[in-house]
Amino acid sequence: MSNLRSGMDLGLGDRCSHIAFTRAKETFANRAGRPGSPILQVGASFANCMDYGAVKVAMTSDGIGSKIEVAERTGVYRTLGFDLVAMVVDDLVSNGFEPANLSNILDVDYLDVRVVDELMQGLADAAAAAQVAVTGGEIAELGARVRGYGPGMHFNWCATAIGLLPQGLRPVDGLALEPGDVLVALPSTGFRSNGFSLVRSVLGRCLGDAWHEQPLAGFDTWGMAALTPSIIYAPAVLGVLRSGVDVHGIAHITGGGIPDKLGRVLRVRGLGAVLDDLPPAPWFMAELQRMGGIDDRQAWHLWNMGTGMIVAVGRRDAERCAEILRREGHEARVAGRVVPERGISILGGGSREVRFDLRG
Repeated sequence: MSNLRSGMDLGLGDRCSHIAFTRAKETFANRAGRPGSPILQVGASFANCMDYGAVKVAMTSDGIGSKIEVAERTGVYRTLGFDLVAMVVDDLVSNGFEPANLSNILDVDYLDVRVVDELMQGLADAAAAAQVAVTGGEIAELGARVRGYGPGMHFNWCATAIGLLPQGLRPVDGLALEPGDVLVALPSTGFRSNGFSLVRSVLGRCLGDAWHEQPLAGFDTWGMAALTPSIIYAPAVLGVLRSGVDVHGIAHITGGGIPDKLGRVLRVRGLGAVLDDLPPAPWFMAELQRMGGIDDRQAWHLWNMGTGMIVAVGRRDAERCAEILRREGHEARVAGRVVPERGISILGGGSREVRFDLRG
């Protein structure tokens, strides 16, 4: 199944993102030499960093995409807050920043107080888990400009979060990476907020329009499996950073999967990775891959395949890093190593060996 057939064109998305970044970069000079001057980051940037003198601040924005349709289908809205918060706070911590504040924008066709209340309850729960304050927001009623599945309130939901660089620490930018570094993986229990165009396409084709109502062992329905909320990693990873562990790079595995997100970190030094003991993909993710006839390369590019974050540390700190993460409730494991040869070889996670070249 091609990306285009599933409603996605990653290449086109990358082109549009590049256009937006190019225009945004033209504005950096507006704050040159003044508070808020952007700090040009290397390729391992997951958030935009700004200089306020003694304080370094990072900012990032994201949304939860078409996972919203799964909530519309199931009528379950409270878990979406975890997806929204995870998308932004886990990007911040990937560059070593402590998430602090979050603002969100909820665009709706019309207002349903019950649905809004569920969403905001979930947002508050997720903010507590991430240890951030929700200090801004907007709800806009846009009528026919917003559409969705079935009757009821339809919406899009995005957030912006800011984080502070903890005192005494440097940004994590991948520049310290070296061959022999160990890659510690944190498992993901679901799709998080990425690859849902393909999820919905496969389920609709294989199970029909009411795929969300089809039974699935352990989840009641396929809809509830697809809705599995995102794990928020930021507090646990901050614990690693504050512990003195020698952290060289962090990859938040979102859109583009391990090849894109770990690749972003590895490209900084022109290095590669061998991943031979990744967490397995959740069984329903593997089953969806089988149902859809999705080849391994596409699956690894569009889904996280069971890994939500990868932390690169010096060899001597590998077990210490994993142990700190385990104490925080994550089943962290040593999943691989950094190698001199460019490219990512994936041997674990339940699939055959797959290799991805890293160019540029």
